[in-house]
Amino acid sequence: MLILSYNSSGDFALLFYLWVCALHSILKLIPNLFTLGNAICGFAAIVIAAKIDLSVQDDHSAAVLLRWSAGMIFLAMIFDVLDGMLARLVKVTSDFGGQLDSLCDAISFGAAPAFLILRLGQDWDSFFVRNIFACIAGLFMACAIIRLAKYNLENTDLETGSFKRFKGLPSPAAGGCIASLALIRSYGSMEVPGFDFLTAKNVVSVWAVFGAVVVALLMVSPFSYPHLTKHILRKKVIFGWCFALPVIAPMVYLVPESLAILIFWIYALNFPARQIFYIAFRRNMVDSSQASANDYYRR
Repeated sequence: MLILSYNSSGDFALLFYLWVCALHSILKLIPNLFTLGNAICGFAAIVIAAKIDLSVQDDHSAAVLLRWSAGMIFLAMIFDVLDGMLARLVKVTSDFGGQLDSLCDAISFGAAPAFLILRLGQDWDSFFVRNIFACIAGLFMACAIIRLAKYNLENTDLETGSFKRFKGLPSPAAGGCIASLALIRSYGSMEVPGFDFLTAKNVVSVWAVFGAVVVALLMVSPFSYPHLTKHILRKKVIFGWCFALPVIAPMVYLVPESLAILIFWIYALNFPARQIFYIAFRRNMVDSSQASANDYYRR
């Protein structure tokens, strides 16, 4: 047994050193605990979604479960943001933390949204259409895993990787797109004001087929995306939201959950559309300049 004497300054220095080492070990664990919280939320979203039965007409419990399952995915996003912030704050970024983060993201933003897609397919009575939803769910999860694996290979710089633009739609944003659809679907047969034929159920049951395929393919696409939270907090974006506020505010007031669908789907579709437009515009400019140059030399 080691007996320490408190009468010498050396013993105090040793105790202080041991205390600092223990504190540093605890600090190293905190970001990983938040990362595991991300995975637990994703697992909870799957467990809750497993209890959903949309085939029952006007089932209030199904709507509540849809909101809880989507809420768990959104909560996983919060954990995903906080673990990176804490890791950089206490300067304990490591390869282990990066790999653990990707594994947890595969659960929360790959498997959990895919399971929600399966449940959204219950709105269709056709067995064939439900099988299509199952294939789309598998495609979504596969693309999310590929996206996370590519991110690990392409971002080896732990200190600056989080500040770069992403190649392909980030998996948390893709998961947010599906979770926002589940939130809107929780309104069930509620009619949209001014559109008697349009209900939340009809909108989601149709858009989920195409939208899930689109965001799945965007995850493995070469399109460049900025960091979502940093992009939202940019001055130009805030200025643009101020102009759009008079149009968006009534819809958000009537259906608060529509704010999530606006944020995630605009983020997912805006940047590919802008890049495609820019490439097409630049190509037309090059073609027109070449044509004018040819006309000049012919003269």
